[in-house]
Amino acid sequence: MSARNPVSQLATHDVTNQPPPLEDYNLYDQDAALSEALHREGAGWAEDRVRALGAELGSARVAELATQANRYGPELKTFDRFGHRIDEVTFHPAYHDMMTLGMKHGIPSIAWTADKPGGHVAHTAMEFMLAQVEPGVCCPLTMTYAGVPALRNQPDLADEWEPRLTATEYDPRSIPASEKKSATIGMAMTEKQGGSDVRTNTTRAEPAGSDGEYLLTGHKWFCSAPMSDAFLTLAYTENGQSCFLVPRWKPDGSRNPFYIQRLKDKLGNRSNASSEIEYQGTWAQMVGEEGRGVRTIINMVHHTRLDTVLAPAGFMRQAVAQASHHAAHRSAFQRRLTQQPLMQNVLADLAIESEAATALVMRVARAFDESEKDERAKPFARIAVAVAKYWINKRVPGHVYEAMECHGGAGYVEESIMPRLYREAPLNGIWEGSGNVICLDVLRAIHREPESLAAFLAELEDARGADRRYDQMLGRLKDRMTDQEDLEFRARRLVEDMAIALQAALLLKHAPKAVADAFCASRLDRDAGNAYGTLPRGLALEEIIERARPNLD
Repeated sequence: MSARNPVSQLATHDVTNQPPPLEDYNLYDQDAALSEALHREGAGWAEDRVRALGAELGSARVAELATQANRYGPELKTFDRFGHRIDEVTFHPAYHDMMTLGMKHGIPSIAWTADKPGGHVAHTAMEFMLAQVEPGVCCPLTMTYAGVPALRNQPDLADEWEPRLTATEYDPRSIPASEKKSATIGMAMTEKQGGSDVRTNTTRAEPAGSDGEYLLTGHKWFCSAPMSDAFLTLAYTENGQSCFLVPRWKPDGSRNPFYIQRLKDKLGNRSNASSEIEYQGTWAQMVGEEGRGVRTIINMVHHTRLDTVLAPAGFMRQAVAQASHHAAHRSAFQRRLTQQPLMQNVLADLAIESEAATALVMRVARAFDESEKDERAKPFARIAVAVAKYWINKRVPGHVYEAMECHGGAGYVEESIMPRLYREAPLNGIWEGSGNVICLDVLRAIHREPESLAAFLAELEDARGADRRYDQMLGRLKDRMTDQEDLEFRARRLVEDMAIALQAALLLKHAPKAVADAFCASRLDRDAGNAYGTLPRGLALEEIIERARPNLD
């Protein structure tokens, strides 16, 4: 008997007024904001590839894989049955199936292998959809994507590793990378005594004979995806903190001492393993200039930050899709939920926030593409990705919660995807720099790289004149930037205003009038309350909702 039409267990019990499952639909085709942005930001050529992934990710089969990968999490296997130390992590087959799916479609590779501009936009669109379904595998895919530009600081290592990192056939075997069809790469930067303050790191690196080879001793407090084939890490030499590549296997085919002390028991991201590790005479190769390790590894951090923006934007999109689908099929008090004015207010408010996040992350992705060819684009990418990371991650937990509430009690049970989204929502605001770290980084960019601020303001100026409320906010923002008193104390409010202004500029230039007008009325005029569902009167709510709702009818 089909799971979609189960037999009622009681003859007197009829199941009615329940929405059909939101499955077997194309995540790309049913997302107008995403499809428009893909073309607008320069990756229309990748539409067939993005659409193909969207079809798989929207299938009931993949939804079940995601559920299983989260229900049966990774397990640490420290020793084999003979007592040999192996430090391996085992995963449910569903996890490997999801990794296979992501690599097959080129999520970690398309930005580097595309023969035309727009590779980062295509990467962003695809991982934006994957994050909606199974964000746990996004971590190793993201780091593999982001490891490429960091390794390019050491051409000989890049020549060896980049073909493995950009391969599309997933190979989960724990064997030397030289014997594998593909490889993944991770990152290990922080230590327990310092966290984001990596200057307090204590891991040491001692030369190991051949030029560029070292042995590391120390610990790392957070090492995600510890079954990766290699890791970029930081350690001190006598000339300062440097960046190193640590493979899981040494060139002679023996296991590299890489001791996994434990796996983290995390709030969310349950399918992905995160660990604490120890280096004890661990073989490594230096990447980049000695003593400039942070500057080298920041290439990886910069690109992983893009993915810490696309993931929460994806969570918002999935939350809106689930809530609007539910409300369109569920009735209460003799009307469909979506026909009720207060629910319309909530759904439209959620849809506006989601579209603003989508527009922002796709614009930032284009800046990454432009930075590959034009040095003048780098300053904008540098500051915009930090601004976007701060704000979208601040908005997503409340957004997902509000969408969960639209379902009532049904949204709170584990059969729904909503609890998983809710547990996932805080992650990217913490990873790669928490809110305060990111805001201070924006201030650092403003003061040390004034061209970043100039590029950011030029983007905002491009929308001047499109809306009175926008022009007024732009004036207020510039006044706040001019005021240097207590700037660090006010950093969160400044970065928030920068993000909202950029979202408004993008919506005014590219979104339907109904969406842009509602955003300006509620986010710029502040003619709304502090909760979602407090939009002012006179807005085209039904048009906004229908634009966001997956149409399976």
